[in-house]
Amino acid sequence: MSKDYYNILGVNKGASQEEIKKAFREKAHVYHPDKKGGDEAKFKELNEAYQVLSDQTKRSQYDQYGQTFEQARSQGGGGFSGFSGFDGGQGFNINMDDLGDIFGGFGDIFGFGDGGSRRGRRASRGRDIEVVLNLDFKEAVFGVEREISLRKNISCSRCRGSGAEPGAGEETCPTCRGTGRVIKVQRTILGNVQVQATCAACHGAGRIIKEKCRQCKGAGVVNEIANLKIKIPAGIDNGESVRFAGQGEAAVKGGQNGDLYIKARVAPDKRFTRNDFDILSKAEINITLAALGGKADVETVDGRVELKIPEGTQSGRVIRLKGKGVPHLRSSSRGDHLVEVIVKTPTGLNRKQKEMLREMGI
Repeated sequence: MSKDYYNILGVNKGASQEEIKKAFREKAHVYHPDKKGGDEAKFKELNEAYQVLSDQTKRSQYDQYGQTFEQARSQGGGGFSGFSGFDGGQGFNINMDDLGDIFGGFGDIFGFGDGGSRRGRRASRGRDIEVVLNLDFKEAVFGVEREISLRKNISCSRCRGSGAEPGAGEETCPTCRGTGRVIKVQRTILGNVQVQATCAACHGAGRIIKEKCRQCKGAGVVNEIANLKIKIPAGIDNGESVRFAGQGEAAVKGGQNGDLYIKARVAPDKRFTRNDFDILSKAEINITLAALGGKADVETVDGRVELKIPEGTQSGRVIRLKGKGVPHLRSSSRGDHLVEVIVKTPTGLNRKQKEMLREMGI
């Protein structure tokens, strides 16, 4: 049966490479055999069409020699050696980089280990660490410096992270012959696929050490207690995290260290409540101060300050203390402190006091 690759992908002959890739991505997600309702035969056909039309040389040959691959072969197949992977269904020369872009890690679907990527080796990276740090309310408002102790992988001091005994040197890895990569053939639903993988012997370095470090046994890292001084910025809120780059675990043999994340757990304060960068509190005043006005001492995170009470203040009124709230992160400005005034009703009055209140009509 003849095949029209453009029709299979649902694009016209003038489609751009981006349109072809988009069409393949959409249809492949529908027919992928691992999905419910998938169709392995249809998926193989889609892949066959995409491998031709996504390659400019193959696409040009296909357009030149006829509508179908079979027609082109019947005309002599002059330039179709690149299509041999589809002849007889014995194997496929799959562009794993393209498929990786489409599926976000295509190799993982079929268990290729490192995704079959041919983009070169990636430097190792140490593990990130997250630590929960308990803070009181004022420490979170104004920031604090703390010293913490962590058990983590750190670079070996004897070999400086190389994994080799000092003076021992290195040699070319005999497994990958210095390339850091090895060729593997994987059997998949698409047939036999040839992929490259990171060499397990040298972990992609291309070289192996002649003698392992006596302290770290060749790992390049040791697990020890590390003491760190950290600075928590002013204004951090409960549940927020601060990142300390490179303070996570050391990478194996010269890679990049991971990061340390300090997550704040802020204890509540019975006097204050935080609302974004504002602080809320309550202050009780007597009825005389509420009626006549004056000043009252109130507690803030900066200590006790005088709060001006306007004449005729009603219970529940909120008075703002500007700039007495929480500092903004990475800024010198601060929020406000909002004080809710509670007018305390007097109790235990004697007869004379009651008469005075009646006379005043209070």
